[in-house]
Order: sequence, then C-alpha cells, then structure tokens
Amino acid sequence: MARYADTLLTEGEFVVLRTRQHWLALIGRARVGVALFLGGLLLLFLIAYFNVAPGTLRDILSGIALIMLALGVIVFLYRLWIWWAQDYMVTNRRLLKVTGVLNKRSADSSLEKINDAVLAQSMLGRIFNYGDLEILTAAEQAVDRYHMLNNPKEFKKTMLTQKHNLETEFIYGRAPTPPLRAEAGPAVAPMNAPSAPPPQPVPPAPLESDEDESREVTETLSRLADLRDKGAITAEEYEAKKDELLGRL
Repeated sequence: MARYADTLLTEGEFVVLRTRQHWLALIGRARVGVALFLGGLLLLFLIAYFNVAPGTLRDILSGIALIMLALGVIVFLYRLWIWWAQDYMVTNRRLLKVTGVLNKRSADSSLEKINDAVLAQSMLGRIFNYGDLEILTAAEQAVDRYHMLNNPKEFKKTMLTQKHNLETEFIYGRAPTPPLRAEAGPAVAPMNAPSAPPPQPVPPAPLESDEDESREVTETLSRLADLRDKGAITAEEYEAKKDELLGRL
C-alpha cells in the first residue's frame, strides 16, 4: 500500500531522500505518557516494597497504578503513530513535508525558488545527529522549518544537490538539434560528372566563448529569478525572457 506522500508526486517526480523527525522528538512529545508509565511502575514498586496489607488501600493503590500504566501506554502509542506518519522528502523537483494521521497536511517548496537553508545544531544535536533546518527563498524569507530533523546535514546536502541538478536541467537539458538531412548513404554521382572536392572539415567553435555565453545566460537567469521573486517582473515576463536566453545556447 502506497504511503499518502507518494500519491502527491507528479509525473516524472521521484523521491531522492525520505526521513522524519529524530526519535528524541518522539520522546519529548510523549513525555506525559512516559511519566505516567514510570509513575505507575514506581507506585507498584512502593506497594510491594512497603508490603501494604491486602485490603481496600492496597486495591485502590494497585488500581491507580494500573490505570497510570494503561494511560501511559496509550499516550505513547498515539504519539508514536503521529511520529511514524511523518514524511519529510526531497524529490528531484521540490521539498515535501507531510504530517498528520487521519487529517493530513502537506507543504512543499519548489527547489528553484529556494535560495539557501540555515541549519542550527546544538551540542546534543551534533551528538545525536538532529537539528533545526530553515528553508529560505531568494528574498531571505523563511518558508518552512524542520524541527529536530533526523540527519539534517545529509538532508541539506541532498536538497542543494537536487537544486543544482534541476537548474542545470533547465539551462542545458534541451535535446541537441537534429541534423537537417539524415545520412541515407553515399550519393551516386552522374556519369562523366567532375568529381567534387572532398568537403573541408568545419573547425569546432572555441569552447571558451561557449562557456562564457553559458555563464552569462546562467547569471542573467539568476538575476531575473530574483526580480521575479521580489515582484519587479511578472512570471510571464520571466518565462518569456528565459526562453529567449535559452534559445541563444
């Protein structure tokens, strides 16, 4: 059975990395259940240690201890269910965060709109490998925050790698132009026709000019994206200019 997050993937989109919050976040949110369970165990231990005589008092204390144990288990299992239902994913196109058990909530951030990610790790976070990750847009505004993310350094590196791959695909991902005429075999020259001189090889274009032009187009697209995110130009103007620039490559 497919997970709910997998049903949100678009055509051609695939998951590169899937994770959730660190298990310490589960312990923190289930602390009430843990406290009830430990309290019930402690109460049973005290009843046995002080050898409370059988009777009404022992029955009441034992009943309270058993109720605390049951409530502790229920609360912990509920928090475990919520924790397990989380999906923090990096795909080849976006970041996707899905939370909730019965009522689902999904939030996504397009990789091309992400400018940077700020990772904060405390000393305990570095020891147990968790941290807080803030996703920033080109306007330096936080659009999402991943609290107590498991293995946050790997998550950030994967996100930036996929962002680079996506930008490279936008700029250089077009298929090469096909030849004007397919080579169907050598042509048969007419009789008594003078033989044509062999074609001279066309010298390759200098690589440096191609690299300079590609670099210029990349920088121009980056500036246009910043202007689009700040509202200086519309999305239609950005797409038209992008097509014009990519046509020069």
